[in-house]
Amino acid sequence: MARLRSIRHPLRRFAQVDSRRRALTIEAVLCLLAARLALVLVPFPRLAHRLGTFVAPGDARVARSRRQGSRAQMDQAAMVGWAVTRAARYLPFKAVCLPQAMAARIMLNRRGIVSVLHFGAGKEGNRQLGAHAWLDAAGVEVTGYPVRPDFAEIACFV
Repeated sequence: MARLRSIRHPLRRFAQVDSRRRALTIEAVLCLLAARLALVLVPFPRLAHRLGTFVAPGDARVARSRRQGSRAQMDQAAMVGWAVTRAARYLPFKAVCLPQAMAARIMLNRRGIVSVLHFGAGKEGNRQLGAHAWLDAAGVEVTGYPVRPDFAEIACFV
């Protein structure tokens, strides 16, 4: 019974969201599922070809795509970020930074909005190396923000 109550609350809140956000959230769930399956089933070198062009963080294409887009593009990028982060909270599997960034990138590509997928690494206490992925588009921080200051950006996909 407690499990049913824990499901009812998010469903009730989902029903209260306007239809545009609801559709975007459903799309985000499907894209997160696709990203998760791709990460589990496809070797990363093969998957990397589908993510875009692999470049260094200082590449001119990264700087160009970080520029502020039109107001409509900025609004769409923010809405995609909202939908992906909300959907990731309620999935039955863990959708961490990389699947979130991949899902948002898929959604933005469908809308013709250029995005940059960043990869970084840093120490996470006890000398363990941690990794993080984040995405920005049209001058908007879409997913994975804020990035910890001890993470160094290693590479990007444009």
